[in-house]
Amino acid sequence: MNLPVRAAFLASASLLVLAGAVPVLAEDRPAVAQEGPTQVSEIVVTAQRREAPLAATPLSLTVVAQPLLDDVGVRDIKDLQILTPGLIVASTSNQTFTTARIRGVGTVGDNPGLESSVGVMVDGVYRPRNGVALGDLGEIERVEVLKGPQATLFGKNTSAGVINVVTAAPSFTPRMAGETTFGDYGTVGGSVSLTGPIVDEVLAGRLYVAARRRDGLYDVKTGDGPRTATDDQNEHYDTVRGQLLWQVTPDLSARLTADWTERDERCCVGVQLVTGGTAPLLATFAPDGGVAATPNPWARIAWSNRDTNTRIRDKGLALHLTADLGWAQLESTTAVRDWRGVISQDWDFTSADLAYRPDDGSWSNRFRTLTQEVRLSGRRDRLDWSGGLFLADEKLTRRDSLLYGADYEAYVSRLLSRSTTNPLGDPAYVSTLTGLPVGQSFVEGEGQKDRYWQTTQSAALFAQASYAVTDRLTLTGGLRRTHETKDMSAAYTNTDGGRACAAALANGVTNATLCLPWSNPAFNGLASSDTVKDQAWTGLARAEFKAAEGARLYASWSRGRKNGGFNLDRGQTNLVPDTSRAFPAESAEAWEVGVKSVLLDRRLLVGAAAFRQTYDDFQLNTFLGTTFLVRSVPHVRAKGVEADFMLLPVEGLSLQGGVTYAQTEYGDEAVPGLPLLAGRRLAFAPLWSGSLAGTYERSVGSGLTGRVTLAAKYSSEYNTGSDLDPAKSQPGFWLVDGRVALARDEAWSVELWGRNLFDQDYRQVAFGAPFQAGTLGAFLGAPRMVGVTLRMIR
Repeated sequence: MNLPVRAAFLASASLLVLAGAVPVLAEDRPAVAQEGPTQVSEIVVTAQRREAPLAATPLSLTVVAQPLLDDVGVRDIKDLQILTPGLIVASTSNQTFTTARIRGVGTVGDNPGLESSVGVMVDGVYRPRNGVALGDLGEIERVEVLKGPQATLFGKNTSAGVINVVTAAPSFTPRMAGETTFGDYGTVGGSVSLTGPIVDEVLAGRLYVAARRRDGLYDVKTGDGPRTATDDQNEHYDTVRGQLLWQVTPDLSARLTADWTERDERCCVGVQLVTGGTAPLLATFAPDGGVAATPNPWARIAWSNRDTNTRIRDKGLALHLTADLGWAQLESTTAVRDWRGVISQDWDFTSADLAYRPDDGSWSNRFRTLTQEVRLSGRRDRLDWSGGLFLADEKLTRRDSLLYGADYEAYVSRLLSRSTTNPLGDPAYVSTLTGLPVGQSFVEGEGQKDRYWQTTQSAALFAQASYAVTDRLTLTGGLRRTHETKDMSAAYTNTDGGRACAAALANGVTNATLCLPWSNPAFNGLASSDTVKDQAWTGLARAEFKAAEGARLYASWSRGRKNGGFNLDRGQTNLVPDTSRAFPAESAEAWEVGVKSVLLDRRLLVGAAAFRQTYDDFQLNTFLGTTFLVRSVPHVRAKGVEADFMLLPVEGLSLQGGVTYAQTEYGDEAVPGLPLLAGRRLAFAPLWSGSLAGTYERSVGSGLTGRVTLAAKYSSEYNTGSDLDPAKSQPGFWLVDGRVALARDEAWSVELWGRNLFDQDYRQVAFGAPFQAGTLGAFLGAPRMVGVTLRMIR
């Protein structure tokens, strides 16, 4: 964080701390029952970038408000999926590689050059990738999940949907709250928040500070090391979020937000689903066998001799200005963010020492972004309009490394020389191909070290207007013109000069395994640069009709777009480095018809929609056995129906849920290198998904209130591999979370909670293990966890 940003952050935090000196009363969510909406017509969203009733918002979305978010324990976007039908959020080999998918459409996060299909906005600030947005969001007012292409109003265009997070703003009503949480797997953590006036009716502040710790969810066998940690996927992070709200005049306000997060964790090892025929070879290099001889993934035992450390530093500053000009409302958001993830990996997912990415910063990603959005909106007679300008400058620095372990050469030798008469192969076979002494073809600690620099400048003009043709019919149109330029440069290094491949070629031996991308001398000192420019129109057209009191019909068409970019990884064809690493933009066209109806004396809101989405040049990021590269799939189509409801049947009981049926499939064209894709359903695209959540609270006497919350999510079968290998399929499953709370007045509460209450075993992602034909690994979903939370409020 540079000096001006740091100074602003410290000033914000210092002023907010002073708010703790004033008397405080309960305000936002007390430890007991919160007085929420008594009618569904009172629920307000900003899905169209201005406040409007959910019942009058003509698009498919799921909204979850703060009380339910707290009761289910939602702290980041991954926690949100249990409350949202049609949403899946999964991580792969690292928490920074996290992907959100809506209606079966999303972007694998392992290649940072690929933008996200599902955008994430936090208080109007665009986050450049899903993994960058994975962190403690602090005190959340509500989260809105918008489904389908968002073609006009949200930051950069997103082709599958938007997760719009609205955090709690500073309040002039004083309040201080704290919570402490304990649970199994060594879970311990807590947060303190305070808000209140600094200068009465002029300046208010809010401060949120949290720290979370948890032991790992896996036991790890480390072979001969050098790894010493015997658990993995732990939790260790600290977060500070500060805000100032300055009510300059009744018509002008400014809100300054600053946040800082630091994470130092271990993640992620994989477990074996299926162990292939290479297991006997691995056993010759590791005292613990190298891999599971008889796989039992649900025992959560992994094999990893190298570190899987993750260090994330995330910080940002944003200034929000709002002014009532009389004839229009002016809103401006200026934000600067700096995110860096330094990660390490045991590349082979065994306790043999084959290859690794070291914990020295040579495998890392850094995003530095500056965004500016200015919006004007107004209403005159029958016309409701908005428009504005969005600017973004993004700088991405990627460092990539893959180094040989002590056993790499001998393992490759055995692998290449296996035969029926010698099933363990010859550990010196590589030397016979290269002519180099044993142990000198692939030397431990040498290998690939590359750097990539990508800058992106985006500018967009957008406008949207709704005109009430009659009291019952409204027509809406929107347009967005986007210009974007991406510049990429790369510098490739083989620290050993690609010694083994070069020696083999000099001996007249052509062997693809000796000349894989990380050992190919053609990359020695190679530098490349490229530029892609993209400009396009996107937009929407919609008609709304008030069929009856409390019932609205709508039909819409939209065209969205996700810009092109670069593969930030090594790619080669016939041992020749690919001349271009660019991939084209992805376009989406969507049709949707729906209805929203308020029933039962405004206690029931039902929304239903049918949709059809088609994608051209769909950007599929897939692991090709050696590298992650984006392939453009000519066509993808998604069609289905979905329904959501919110119900307040009796005092103290609230229910909400929904169901999504989405048939999301590749076109019939063959995709080179991925023969199973044509005409098949996409990965992470269940045909059916549904969620149901409910909270019931009532007085139990003596000033005490009891509250029970349950949330459940069902997903039908889906494949978890980008290559659609049938063995990577995840059967249909349920997840259930719950919480029971006992609270006294508005002072304290004791809450017993459980996540994945029925200890459902499920895999997030299945993958083919590198250099181990027939072996499949998986990154698993979290097991059952239970604990207790204590809250105090003044």
